[in-house]
Amino acid sequence: MATNRTTDNFGIPVGSDVHSLTLGADGPTLLQDYYLVEKLAQFDRERVPERVVHAKGGGAFGTFTVTGDVSKYTKAKVFQPGAETEMLARFSTVAGEQGSPDTWRDPRGFALKFYTEEGNLDIVGNNTPIFFIRDAIQFPDFIHSQKRNSQSGLRDHNMQWDFWVNEPASAHQVTYLMGDRGIPRSWREMNGYASHTFQWINEAGERFWVKYHFHSDQKQEFIDKYGHEGFAADDADEMAGIDADFHRRDLFDAIKEGNFPSWTLSVQVIPYEEGFTYGTNIFDVTKTVSHKDYPLIEVGKMELNRNPEDFFAQIEQAAFNPASLVPGTGLSPDKMLMGRLFSYPDTHRHRIGPNYAQLPVNRPKSPKHNYSRDGQMRYELYPADQPEYAPNSYDGPRADESVATDVNLVDVPQSDVVRAAQTLRENDGDFNQAGDLVRNVLDDAARDRLVHNISGHVMGVWDKELLPKVFQYWKNVDAELGARIETVVTEAKKKQEQA
Repeated sequence: MATNRTTDNFGIPVGSDVHSLTLGADGPTLLQDYYLVEKLAQFDRERVPERVVHAKGGGAFGTFTVTGDVSKYTKAKVFQPGAETEMLARFSTVAGEQGSPDTWRDPRGFALKFYTEEGNLDIVGNNTPIFFIRDAIQFPDFIHSQKRNSQSGLRDHNMQWDFWVNEPASAHQVTYLMGDRGIPRSWREMNGYASHTFQWINEAGERFWVKYHFHSDQKQEFIDKYGHEGFAADDADEMAGIDADFHRRDLFDAIKEGNFPSWTLSVQVIPYEEGFTYGTNIFDVTKTVSHKDYPLIEVGKMELNRNPEDFFAQIEQAAFNPASLVPGTGLSPDKMLMGRLFSYPDTHRHRIGPNYAQLPVNRPKSPKHNYSRDGQMRYELYPADQPEYAPNSYDGPRADESVATDVNLVDVPQSDVVRAAQTLRENDGDFNQAGDLVRNVLDDAARDRLVHNISGHVMGVWDKELLPKVFQYWKNVDAELGARIETVVTEAKKKQEQA
């Protein structure tokens, strides 16, 4: 008899893989067939709640190797010269559900977990350096506008545009979204950004503000082959019908074939005090910081070279948290970032349980010492020789404020408790950077594609009173761009009505 015989979940051999235990060949099934009950019950519980956002995605493991020297800015061991760290990356769409096509127009999640010797460092961003809103209190409303209509159950362009035109801060991100980066041709092609500003702290205790940029080493190869970044809208729509898992398949197959994708990490470093007076609010995630003012400094290279062995256990159960910071790194007073510090781990506790940090994919490689215990599905044993509480007299774990990362904002300028928008600085107009992107970054061909993409999307707006607001939104970004969009949409709508 083969040694790999079927057993139940407790290792007990079972009688059949294909026949239930019944009273005679044609009689009723017997409840004493424990394996049948176990098999069905397990199957009924295979799915965990999908993420509310970033539900559809994929990922892989790899290594991060430091190639530069940024030790004068941070003491974090993961960023010291020559350091090599195991890591995990997960890429995703934002609004789509599990099973939705990979090639819908949508920002892409770019979430990284570094298993450092000082604990897990998570950098949880997108494939664009900015976002649609600047305050976390708006996030549920924003996502509701991008998801499905509660009555029809359908995606609704009218909801999307109504939110965007009523929130001018969205202009910069929407311009990115409607451009060539709105539908990456491959996850291997796209850049990644932490989006928010973070802190670095060096050995001397000096602090700096940083922006993380992961630039794809494959991007130019894709541009040379296809003529521009990303999918053309029509090609993306076609691919959605051919292969809904196109991006997931592309990454898995590339790694399987030994074609390991890589990204170069660079940072912008802003002196601490300058961060509070710079012409653009660096704590506003709807804005970028000029590379001319703060050039990119190379840190290292990230390579993905190992596919998951179990997609569910290692990708679906992967839990990322922007509050997961190691000594030498820290937070900024970005309002969106502050909200994510709560929302991300709260989602994980809901989806995969209070002990999600014990799952192998989330568990740090460094030692853990704390007083957390019990809870659903806990399998780590509480140390028998460790006290159950703090403070104690029995040499239990003790906190060390000198290496804590959550105290790095204590000297941010204080003021009265208010409910107000972030302070506007001289260059903080909501449409300024979006307009600069259109006029000074895109070439004529890219602007033509932008007009085509926006116009096609706006054709889904059914409210005639909303359309003038949409046209004005784009005229505020760039007068010529807005006029072109208005002309294209107006003429197309007339033809629809005449047909």
